[in-house]
Amino acid sequence: MKICVFGAGAIGGYIGTKLARAGAEVSLVARGPHLAAIKQNGLTLIEEGKPTTVPVLASEDPAELGRQDYLVITLKAHSVPPLVEKMQPLIGKGTTIVSGVNGIPWWYFHKIGGVLEGMRLATVDPGDAQWNGFGPDNVLGCVVYPAAEVSAPGTVKHIEGNRFSLGEPDGSKSERALMLSKKLGEAGLKAPVRPRLRDEIWVKLWGNLSFNPISVLTHATLDVLCTDQGTRAVVRTMMIEARQIAEKLGTRFPIDVDRRIDGGAAVGAHRTSMLQDLEAGRPMEIDALLGSVQELGKITATATPTIDAVLALVRLRGRVAGLYV
Repeated sequence: MKICVFGAGAIGGYIGTKLARAGAEVSLVARGPHLAAIKQNGLTLIEEGKPTTVPVLASEDPAELGRQDYLVITLKAHSVPPLVEKMQPLIGKGTTIVSGVNGIPWWYFHKIGGVLEGMRLATVDPGDAQWNGFGPDNVLGCVVYPAAEVSAPGTVKHIEGNRFSLGEPDGSKSERALMLSKKLGEAGLKAPVRPRLRDEIWVKLWGNLSFNPISVLTHATLDVLCTDQGTRAVVRTMMIEARQIAEKLGTRFPIDVDRRIDGGAAVGAHRTSMLQDLEAGRPMEIDALLGSVQELGKITATATPTIDAVLALVRLRGRVAGLYV
């Protein structure tokens, strides 16, 4: 089983190292100083304060790695469409595309059934680049839960979590999903195959669509924005608007809004990924996390006034910082 992780940053490096340590035939697509360090010294994973270094095949050129059984994409959502063509040397007739990307996935309406079957989402897949370049029948969904960071070139520090929920768009427990689940399990990762992965997508997105942009606008950590009376009210309203959309699409939420917010507060003084990107001068995942929900609101005829207002503000914040076009 050949597995390529495209985007071997924090999460991709974490998966790649765990798989390599377990003896899997894994390769990485990376770039810059991180790639140079991996080539020279191997990839180092720090878990519970203990570093482990493994040699792993890595390249900036996918053509050097060849066709794969699984292509695991762990890039920021906005980075994927422009790179679809570059990924083609990794993709053969039987390649499974594992979409480990935040936000509403481009394949969301594939095999969902009903009147929206096959609907495309312009905010996450402009020009249908992924729909046409990957093909929706080849995709396996993935919700990423771990937190990690690149602490130095060639070194990934694991912070918490080890679950990567997998799911077919049609909810089946396919052979390809079960095989990958087993391989990830052998690497010490939890990879349950879920019949209703879209439910998990929404529960995670609930936090991302509200916590992330509000943190960018206020520079507050999770514990503050979830407990401050004013920002908590905004977060709560955004989540309720999103829940109305999701439920129209058949989603079932296993927890209520206040428990989800309390869960965010319990994380403590954490800077969201979007705030970290702003502070580091990196493009932010605005459309995948928030613009897509606004688009779904229009598709389902659901009013989203608070989401619309916050989206307008964070898009302008991104433009002013030169991090959103």
